[in-house]
Amino acid sequence: MVAFHRIAVGLLSIAAALSFPLFSSGARAANPADDAHVLVIGRISDDPKAHYEQLKPLLDYVVPRMANVGIREGRILMARDVQQMNSYLRRGRVDWVTETPGTGMLLRQGSGAKPLLLTERDGVSRYTTVFFARRDSGIESLKDMRGRSVAFQNPYSTSAYYVPAAELLDHGLKLEILLSPMDRPESNQVGYLFARTELNIATWVHKRLVDVGVMSNLDWQNPQRVPAAFRGDLRIVHETPAYPRALEMVRGDLDPKVAARLREVLMEASRDPDAREALLRFFKTTRFMPLDDNADHALDYIGEGVKRIRAEVE
Repeated sequence: MVAFHRIAVGLLSIAAALSFPLFSSGARAANPADDAHVLVIGRISDDPKAHYEQLKPLLDYVVPRMANVGIREGRILMARDVQQMNSYLRRGRVDWVTETPGTGMLLRQGSGAKPLLLTERDGVSRYTTVFFARRDSGIESLKDMRGRSVAFQNPYSTSAYYVPAAELLDHGLKLEILLSPMDRPESNQVGYLFARTELNIATWVHKRLVDVGVMSNLDWQNPQRVPAAFRGDLRIVHETPAYPRALEMVRGDLDPKVAARLREVLMEASRDPDAREALLRFFKTTRFMPLDDNADHALDYIGEGVKRIRAEVE
């Protein structure tokens, strides 16, 4: 299945490259210095065509406003996974990546990429992760989860994997993967599975297939993720501190003048009517914001959590 998925992504990438000239699998020349006038935005994608259409309007807005630092052209480069994007960043083939905090910290650890700005989407710049269980489960806090099971979303979700898994580890709970919802963990551990969607997570908890589910507080409040018919039987048993919703990252060795101008252009975009449509299409972005001490602390926490998960869980 993994091989088929990668083949499918590759075919989509080829199709996108043929259809859209800015979508390039070789976005840089062999010597990146030869393309110093090109700004390359990257994205880890399983749907290159759709993501291209989300990235291109903002790239088209940004590039003309960066002529004073030598930028005259923009390109888009997709990666199939974190490892490939880290390679692109290390080799100077991607300059700018938009990502979630968990994946952003994997890029920082793997390639030296740096957070540039926080990204506010739909008016929300920070959110939390909630742990929820059935009201009749007997679970009132994380300490009650030994010998129980939890449903995460997928292995790359910040709000429904990286953050809650790190929170469990920080509370002294060991995690073990389960073969199925019928499988049970050891009495001193927490068993986990991936449910793929928030609706599946809510359903599995409601139907007692797992004991606890996790998702962002935004998804918890969304009736399409947690149906009204379920809500009366469920309750939050733990909520994490807030952390950034999304990040703009740049490669660690990007020319400081280019990074500074990109930061300036993006921060000004929310006040420019000409940027409104481009921001909307850029994952419903409402504005870009500077990092503050709270964001830095949250990112450091997530980064340490990602390391622990890689070392102790995966």
